[in-house]
Amino acid sequence: MWDNITCWPSAAVGEVVVMPCPMYFIFFSSSLGNVTRNCTSQGWADMYPATYVAACGYDTNSTPVEEQTTFYGTVKTGYTIGHSLSLIALTAAMIILCLFRKLHCTRNYIHMHLFMSFIMRAIAVFIKDVILFESGESDHCSSSSVGCKAAMVFFQYCIMANFFWLLVEGLYLHTLLVVSFFSERKYFWWYILIGWGAPSVFITAWTLVKVHYDNFGCWEDIGESRYWLIIRAPIAVSILVNFILFVCIIRILFQKLHSPDVGRNETSQYSRLAKSTLLLIPLFGVHYIVFAFFPDNFKIEIKLVFELVLGSFQGFVGAVLYCFLNGEVQAELKRKWRRWHLERFLGSDMKYHHPSVGSNGTNFSTQISMLTKYSPKTRRCSSSQADFSLV
Repeated sequence: MWDNITCWPSAAVGEVVVMPCPMYFIFFSSSLGNVTRNCTSQGWADMYPATYVAACGYDTNSTPVEEQTTFYGTVKTGYTIGHSLSLIALTAAMIILCLFRKLHCTRNYIHMHLFMSFIMRAIAVFIKDVILFESGESDHCSSSSVGCKAAMVFFQYCIMANFFWLLVEGLYLHTLLVVSFFSERKYFWWYILIGWGAPSVFITAWTLVKVHYDNFGCWEDIGESRYWLIIRAPIAVSILVNFILFVCIIRILFQKLHSPDVGRNETSQYSRLAKSTLLLIPLFGVHYIVFAFFPDNFKIEIKLVFELVLGSFQGFVGAVLYCFLNGEVQAELKRKWRRWHLERFLGSDMKYHHPSVGSNGTNFSTQISMLTKYSPKTRRCSSSQADFSLV
């Protein structure tokens, strides 16, 4: 039976059923108790010895329902805007990194996988909101449709994969600093296994457990299920490991920058890498570490703003750091832009002076290639590619 607050399971006549207060009462109370009903021949009896208000510690003088509804609506609007901006920026960044072949390397391949995880996360959030809040499909006591559960499985997979690809970024950056020579191709396949494979294992285990032991509703009430640790524990471990890697990276950079054996060029390189690392603080999940040491009902409004609203802009920040502010990407865009202008100029000039392609058989593309090859600006760009930032 669903009484609009708790799902009461089937019981025999005369059986007393004790249920814990729903987890969302932590938004209104600091202490949660139990509610009790007796199954009679006429149906479920009223709750005793206390109602939800008394048993679950609800304070009638707390924030009014209207204000809380407005707050949660604002949070939903905030993370919708954040995921929308992230989706647009990430799509543009993916197009740039895919089109230009000179940008194809292990470092950018990892960035592209991270971008894809952010894109999938944003899409999964939009799908979940449509199914749960707009279609009205949320049956708490009986089994919901397979499509609704599949959407929740996809949502959980995207969230976990995003955290694991953030971990991969931390592992790769740490490997660049610690290991002098390593096979990027071999390491890259391990990164693929960590980023996409590990979440598949945990989500598959969680799905099987839900199907056999907790197949109620649309599987959206994850906080009230004891099987939630199958998902929460790996994410918490990834956040902790990423935070440790972040601290180790800062320590290594500090030692490198203050080493007398480091030359000027290497010092400049590590200085840029240090700035890049500091910019990666929001992507390393530092704020998740802060809230991990507090109970779920501690400053729930602040926690929701940090994890949902600010977290929704992570993809946008990642696209800016890894693509739009990347010196190598900017140089390649400028080179393509100059080449395009040069083609237009030569095409317009030859149009008025040479009506044919050319009597000597030389086509425009060859001329443009030679001009680009021997352009002083192009030579400078090619010689300075090793000095670009790793971001």
